[in-house]
Amino acid sequence: MTARGALWDERPVSRRAVTTAGLLAPLAALLAGCGGGTGAAPPGTLRVLDSYTNAPDNGIIGAALDRAAAKVGVKLERVSVSGSSLIQRVLQQGSSGTLPDILMLDNPNLQQIAETTALRPFDELGIPTDGYTEGVTAAGTYDGRVYGLAPTVNTVALFYDVRALDEAGVAPPTTWEELRRAAAELTGAGRYGIAFCGNATYEGTWQYLPFFWSNGGDERDIAAPQGAAALDLLAGLVGDGHASTSVLNWSQADVKDQFVAGRAAMMVNGPWQIPELSGVDGLEYEVVTLPLRDPGSQDPVAPLGGEVWTVPATGDATKEELAAAVLTEFLADDSQLSMGEQRFTVPGKPALADAYLELRPEMATFADLIAGARARTAHLGAEWPTTATALYTALQLALSGQADAPAALAEAQEYV
Repeated sequence: MTARGALWDERPVSRRAVTTAGLLAPLAALLAGCGGGTGAAPPGTLRVLDSYTNAPDNGIIGAALDRAAAKVGVKLERVSVSGSSLIQRVLQQGSSGTLPDILMLDNPNLQQIAETTALRPFDELGIPTDGYTEGVTAAGTYDGRVYGLAPTVNTVALFYDVRALDEAGVAPPTTWEELRRAAAELTGAGRYGIAFCGNATYEGTWQYLPFFWSNGGDERDIAAPQGAAALDLLAGLVGDGHASTSVLNWSQADVKDQFVAGRAAMMVNGPWQIPELSGVDGLEYEVVTLPLRDPGSQDPVAPLGGEVWTVPATGDATKEELAAAVLTEFLADDSQLSMGEQRFTVPGKPALADAYLELRPEMATFADLIAGARARTAHLGAEWPTTATALYTALQLALSGQADAPAALAEAQEYV
């Protein structure tokens, strides 16, 4: 059985599967006629849809929205749904002409929605778009126009257990070779050297991307040697027994749990884990940039995470203008700093970095990475989900030993 048959048949990566998630043609069909109705909200009340269902994010975002609405003089009817059901909710509302007045999207999904004409471009609404990092702007741009912006963003880095590394006499790794050696020396007595997420979801792709991109990998040619070398690094950590085979199934939350429990000395993860880590007795940790193959010739390229806020094209010009006014306040500098401080996310505007780090000095590594973080849709636009699916499937093939890294990515390239 070929590598393709071994995993692609068990986890079919079909256009139908992607379409079901709301990522291809049916979006256009369902959203093409989205105007003409905004639901039952009375005049002066705007409807908001987002996916912040968990504390404390739900309350932090809600308070920021309420402050913005109060400045504009409107009320909000807010609905929060799970991230996995958000796009389906948007599809349903688009088909019935009841899209909300303000809509949050995960940034890789924006271009797929914008290409259906379901969103209003910010320049038409007068929402300021200057001063953001290149990655933030790119994530919110479709066909040369900005349709959404993220007030705060995130990425991933390397967390390490200070005590574990000190006891082993290991310095935080800065190169791939140092990472291999450190993971080997830190493995033993019920502990792996490193933990990361390699599951068959976009989380797996997200955690692979910094190694892929920093080594010169290009999502337009995923089978190139640069990407294979990055995949071989991760597969080697598992194959050598220095990372658990369970990374094939772990989410990023699972990775955090392994680190907290002392079953991993290092982990790849994001700043949203910091509040939980900070409350663990006896755990001292630090955060550094993920190692590079050759720091002398390479710079770290981090994937940009975060949610963008948009104004759907509902056909109600008055409410669209009010929604734009609310988002202008929501995206203001003081709002970005407040949300960033509370949520351990980095403001989207680099000019706010110094003020932010005065509030959250522990976020220095992430703030440095965000300055050059790359939007996942920057090159492929609305086609990114297809490649993201192929990449995590290749990751599964390589980590499970069903194919070596070049063969796994060759199969992925064929799918794309």
